[in-house]
This record gives sequence, C-alpha cells and structure tokens, in this order.
Amino acid sequence: MQSTIAKFCEAEIAPEYDKWENEGIFPRDLWNKLGQAGLLCVDIPEKYGGHGADAEMALNIPCGIACGNYGSVAVGMSVHSDIVAHYILNRGNENQKLHYLPKMVTGELVGAIAMTEPAAGSDLQGIQTKAKKQNGGWVLNGSKTFITNGQHADFVVTVAKTNPNVKGSSGVSLFLVDTSLKGFSRGRNLEKLGLHSSDTSELFFDEVEVPDSAILGEVDQGFITLMTELPRERLALAMSAVAAMEYMMDITKKYVSERKAFGKELSTFQNTRFKMAKLQTELRLNKAFIKECVGLFAEGKLDAATASMAKVAATEAQCKMADECLQLFGGYGYMKEYPISRAFADARIQKIYGGTSEIMLELVARDLFN
Repeated sequence: MQSTIAKFCEAEIAPEYDKWENEGIFPRDLWNKLGQAGLLCVDIPEKYGGHGADAEMALNIPCGIACGNYGSVAVGMSVHSDIVAHYILNRGNENQKLHYLPKMVTGELVGAIAMTEPAAGSDLQGIQTKAKKQNGGWVLNGSKTFITNGQHADFVVTVAKTNPNVKGSSGVSLFLVDTSLKGFSRGRNLEKLGLHSSDTSELFFDEVEVPDSAILGEVDQGFITLMTELPRERLALAMSAVAAMEYMMDITKKYVSERKAFGKELSTFQNTRFKMAKLQTELRLNKAFIKECVGLFAEGKLDAATASMAKVAATEAQCKMADECLQLFGGYGYMKEYPISRAFADARIQKIYGGTSEIMLELVARDLFN
C-alpha cells in the first residue's frame, strides 16, 4: 500500500501540486483518480463497494499522502474516507449506505461534514442552523463555514437544530444534504494560511427542503452521534501529525548534513545535534502513543479522553517541530520554494480543527477529575 501511495503521488500529485497550491484548489477529477487507485474508503465493507480492509490501513492512507508534504490532499481524503463515510456506515440506514458508500469509494461522490458556523466552532452547543419539520420532510436554514471539501462536495452531512425547545447540545440532528438541492449554495473558497489547495468553504442553506429519508441516525440524537465518531477523527489528525513530523525530520536531517557554516556541516554543531535529538525523541514518543491508540480503536476501546490526548500531543509536537526545523534551514526556510515552509504553514491548523488544543485539554481534564 505504501508503494501504491508513493507511485500515485509521484504520477498524479507531485507534477501539479505547486500549481494547485497557487490556484487555491486541486481539480475535481483527482477524486476520481484516487478512487480508481483504490485509495478511498478502503475499510468500507465489500457489500458497499469497499475493500473490507481494517481501520489501521484506512487511517494510514492519508498519512502516506501527508508524508509527501501534500497535506491539502490528505486532509480532504481524511474527511471523505475517515469521517463522512463512517458516519454513514455506522449511523445510516441500508438505503443510505447503498446509495452513498459505493460512489464514495470510486470518487463519484465527494462528501463533506458541516458542523462549524460563524458563531459556533469547537462549541457545538452554539449551533444556529435550524431544521423545521414539515409534511414528509424538513426545511433547513442557516450557514456553515470552514468546511473542508465544501467546493467539491456532492453532499454534506449537515448538523442542524431540530428541537428549539431544549437547551445546549440536545435537539440536534444530522441530515444528508445533496448539494444540487434548491436553496443550497456555496460561498467563496476561503483563503488560508496553509493547506492552500484544500478547498475550504462557506455553505448556505436557504429554505432547503429535504425528505425524512435524509435524516442520518435518529432525530434529536445527532450530538450523541458526533461524540461517538469524534475519536476516530481525532486519531486521524494525530496520525497525520506524526506523518508530517516524519517528513520534516527527513528533509531537515538531509539539509543540516549538507549545509555548511564556518566550514563545517550544520550537523556537526552541538546545538543542531541536540535539537534534532530532542525532536526525534518527541517523534518516537508520539508514534508509540499513536500505536497504542490505533490498537485501542481496533478493539473499540478508544475513549474520547485518550483520543483527545493523542490529538493535542501530536499536533502540538508537529507545530513545535515545524518551527524548530524551519529555524535550522535559516533564511531558506522562509522561502516558499523550500518545502519546510509549506510544512510550517500547513501544521498550524492542526491545533485548531477537529477541536482546539484547549478543548482537548478540557476533555482530558474532565475525564481526569471525573
């Protein structure tokens, strides 16, 4: 699988990636190519068009893309394959599974999930998008922002308030909203600090009518579904952080072994050696913890607190490594043509999406103090 990913990156991503980054989006047909290469939704059962692989293989595929410093593609793949597909597999009815999953495997359909709103990020209790019941269906009104795959998505798992009479996170439901529906519209493709070719969009719902069959799971039970599925998302983010760290270590080790200062390679200076030694230690520690978490996930035992620990530890370490490695590149590290600058910019969002580091620490603390 690693060989397949490397060959795919070399043939289909590397030649055009800089162009895509400058344009702010990669082409829609890349999804079809990913599907043809067998790199999407591999742990979806064969009954629904997948390969029936285990979760570890599935989670490692976007990591293989991230190892090439193609984070914009990796994050979109992860949302599609590791998040949206499993919401449908675990919470969808048979008709929903048969309709969406086979086409997600091939890349014919691209999925997104819309939680975040202009006034509600990590605090999902603040969701304002509403779904009002009508005969045979629902009417959705509201807006979402920072939605990965928003421009390419053919459907969006949308979080909306269905019971306005209850407080907080209660009364929230999930809807499968096809982007072809009347009243649905996409805003601009947002410009970001990093992950430039990962399309990130505003989405708008203006009297969007969906049938009862569009409900994913049970009415008013959406928050429970979100909490159940979030550990996988946070594990995926932690794994991608480790993959990015491995890439940064490789290119920095090579650079300091070749670059000279005062007549000697940078790798011979104690400062460089100690910095690299500490970074390698953090990488190994995070890899070991991630391996434990993958094992727990495979056994159905990965709880929210442990997934939060993995996410905050790995993403904080990724950002620290990006900063330290860029510093070792000196002035060249600040140049866009050097890949460490892209790795630096791409890393920063990792401490924000999927739950900020502060939210992760709060979840760990709640578990710690019961």
